Amino acid sequence: MIWTDVQSTEIHWQLGRLRNVQSKTPSVTWRALLIGLILIPFNAYWVIQIEIVWYSGHPTCASLFFNTIFILVTIIVCNLFAVNFAPKAALSQGELLTIYVILCIASTISSHDMLQILIPAIPYISWYSTPENEWMELFGGYIPSWLSISDKSVLRGYYEGGSTLYTAAHIKAWLTPMLWWTSFIVALLFVMVCVNVIVRRQWTEQEKLTYPIIQLPLAITEKGGASGFFSNRLMWIGCGLAGALNVLNGLHFYFPSLPSIPVKVSQHNLGIYFTTKPWSAIGWLPLSFYPFAIGLSFFLPLDLSFSTWFFYLFRKGQQVLAAALGLRSLPGFPYLNQQSSGAWIGLGILAVWITRRHLQLVLRRVFMSSSQVDDTQEPLSYRWAFFGLIGGLFFLIAFSVRAGMTIWAAVVFFMLYLGISTAITRMRAELGPPTHELTPMNAGHIMVDFFGTRRLGAGNLTIIAFYWFFNRSYRNHPMPQQLEGLKMAERTNMDNRKLVFAMMLAVIIAVPASFWAMLEMSYKVADAPGRWFAWETFRRLPTYLNFPSPTNYPALTFFGVGFVFTFLLMAMRMRFLWWPFHPAGYALSTNFGIDYIWFCLVISSGAKWVILRYGGLKTHRNAIPFFLGLILGEFAVGGFWSVLSIILQQRTYTFWIF
Repeated sequence: MIWTDVQSTEIHWQLGRLRNVQSKTPSVTWRALLIGLILIPFNAYWVIQIEIVWYSGHPTCASLFFNTIFILVTIIVCNLFAVNFAPKAALSQGELLTIYVILCIASTISSHDMLQILIPAIPYISWYSTPENEWMELFGGYIPSWLSISDKSVLRGYYEGGSTLYTAAHIKAWLTPMLWWTSFIVALLFVMVCVNVIVRRQWTEQEKLTYPIIQLPLAITEKGGASGFFSNRLMWIGCGLAGALNVLNGLHFYFPSLPSIPVKVSQHNLGIYFTTKPWSAIGWLPLSFYPFAIGLSFFLPLDLSFSTWFFYLFRKGQQVLAAALGLRSLPGFPYLNQQSSGAWIGLGILAVWITRRHLQLVLRRVFMSSSQVDDTQEPLSYRWAFFGLIGGLFFLIAFSVRAGMTIWAAVVFFMLYLGISTAITRMRAELGPPTHELTPMNAGHIMVDFFGTRRLGAGNLTIIAFYWFFNRSYRNHPMPQQLEGLKMAERTNMDNRKLVFAMMLAVIIAVPASFWAMLEMSYKVADAPGRWFAWETFRRLPTYLNFPSPTNYPALTFFGVGFVFTFLLMAMRMRFLWWPFHPAGYALSTNFGIDYIWFCLVISSGAKWVILRYGGLKTHRNAIPFFLGLILGEFAVGGFWSVLSIILQQRTYTFWIF
């Protein structure tokens, strides 16, 4: 669906007020809430164990988390017995989805790009600062004591292992920073909820964006799991193929004499065949055949799927051209990160521009109590959402200023962050790629390019470094998960107000649960998990402070190139219906993450084109269960191997990434 302005918005609002309000289905019940919250610590332990301790599996590095799907399938299997033998005790679709949404939000908190980075960063400088590296003189004084730990006697067990978290000294030392960071994260996700509430109706009900990522959870939870989806033959064929592949590869992990079918990015690299200049500049060119990525990619619009892998090859072409012109020696050239930054900021501005008439109506409701606007069916009233957004931003800025940032830097940082977050959320709602890793495109790097490290100063740079934990890659961004939960509520007639309450309660529980899981393992093992991420958090800071830099004008030039090119692509799409290139494909592919799945996009887009060309829409609809089966089969069997690794406390086969 092309991002176009929606006409006659006021008429849609008036029609919306005249709709008959249907009774809400049982969804956010106390038992669903209780089940979801009880599962949060177990889920956090699972995710942190495999992602940061063993560095394998990486469920939160994809748009659809296999850990939450596996838990949901397990609950559905149990629920089927209740459907047949005790119908009154069976969970409804709304209750199953409530549990699923709670676990998705909790997984974003304990994920590879959130607390797995923050927790190791809290004590890192205190432990590793020495007279030789002069960290304490450079920036140690700008790290607030209430956000970090400086007592090395407490940290010895954390870094050397063979100890336990459960001592009064250890718990007391970690409690203060945990509570402060919990308040920060709760406020951050509440701001996201408020933004989602404001844009939800426009994107979901007026523009009817497709939300590809929610198709599998909706399908498997229909009628409590007793729907026709599980009796579809094509679904079982897809599920069987993906499941059998993972069974075979899993057994090969234990018994190498058995055959295997290599599907991972680490097993196929076309780049090794380009050995002469300038073609050697192509670098790593992996091929992957992940069944779940092929299945998810099938739900992408053809133009986006094509645009994503086309612009991935376009990125490689830029590298080859730079080498041919002798420009590879220039630092940063061709400034792919800056092109990506400009593209994503452009997408954020476009998302706001497209929604501008709806935003005008929302503001009328907030300040004039306009009768044109009915917000009775929204998760929060627009007045609450607007002032909640302002209040949440005020808290985040005040938190940052107290930590050491200047007011102007904090305001700019969070405006950039929200712009990128809005663009990612819109992209996920409309297009739904299997992954969107945006390393290292983020608000902090944009500010360094624009203002230079000299103007930002040590205090701002130190806190921006600390904020790396929610700005590293955006693969498991909470904001799209929230909006997808609200879309599922709209599709199944759930009580979205209670669902928002469940989301925020999940955040409040998930932060301390993630701290517990991470610290529980850290004090046991000999090498503190996540130490590399802590190094990554602060590695640029000594260079920034020892060698202050001015505004990076070449980087800003390519930022402008990405920004203008995004608007040019959008203008061409709006002017010419045949135009095949989507600006989101350019923004996605300029970053590293598409390397994992670009060939899966080639396969799925080719299959979808053939199906639509020779079979039509009916054949396309009939093929959907097969591709959902690919996702379900890989997640079910892959999730089993992952759970087995937790039970046995040893590595097993992992199907995703490496």
